[in-house]
Amino acid sequence: MTLPAVGIGLHREGRMATLTLSRPPLNILDLATLQQLERGLGALTRDPGLDLLVVRGAGERAFSAGVAVHDHVGDRIGPALSAFHGAVRQLRDLDAITLACVRGHCLGGGLELALACDLVVASEDASFGLPEIRIGVPSVIEAALLPGMVGPARAAEILLLGAPVTAAQALEWGLVNRVVPPSELEAVTQGLVESILTFAPTAVRLQKELIVRWRNTDLRTAIESGINAFAQCYATAEPREAMLAYLEKRKPRFA
Repeated sequence: MTLPAVGIGLHREGRMATLTLSRPPLNILDLATLQQLERGLGALTRDPGLDLLVVRGAGERAFSAGVAVHDHVGDRIGPALSAFHGAVRQLRDLDAITLACVRGHCLGGGLELALACDLVVASEDASFGLPEIRIGVPSVIEAALLPGMVGPARAAEILLLGAPVTAAQALEWGLVNRVVPPSELEAVTQGLVESILTFAPTAVRLQKELIVRWRNTDLRTAIESGINAFAQCYATAEPREAMLAYLEKRKPRFA
């Protein structure tokens, strides 16, 4: 499945897909792009064979500089916020592993999309921020994750000052998983993709499901969910194949 890169590009191949925010140079998220993003992610949520999604921005200047300013006012704000919330919710709850590959500016709605992903790999020239306060509105939706991710003081700095943080700061604060030179961004991203795709598909899906549940439940329920997931894995042949492959020093072969 391939969608043309008008607003977003969506390419599906094998067990993975790549979603590209495609309005260079800054990949601004206007209303039409947000609606297309919501539809594209909606299609992926109904795709049972998808194990991994890479989200990236077209070009080198930005992952995304956020929602278009003209969509923050008048009768456009309601539809824009609704489409963006729908897209972020679908990205966050996708069964597949999600990986954001970030180069350049990652601001506002762009950062919220990255925060909705399971893993974030960034180039050293990337910058991250929520500048909404500077145009008279609060940061919402995935911004709610910030206090739990970086702590209340750092969240307040990002939200109340509206100034971007560097990739090095983002790594130190726990906003991203890896920071690499721009020349290595593609190779490192591809390495992570290939690593994840070697794992047992059922285990990957169940681990992602547990991560989502753990965010929204108490410890006792979380532990019980983990035990149930463990049993579900052993209802398949995947654990046996993975263990045999490890002992025989070969790559596992999953059906």
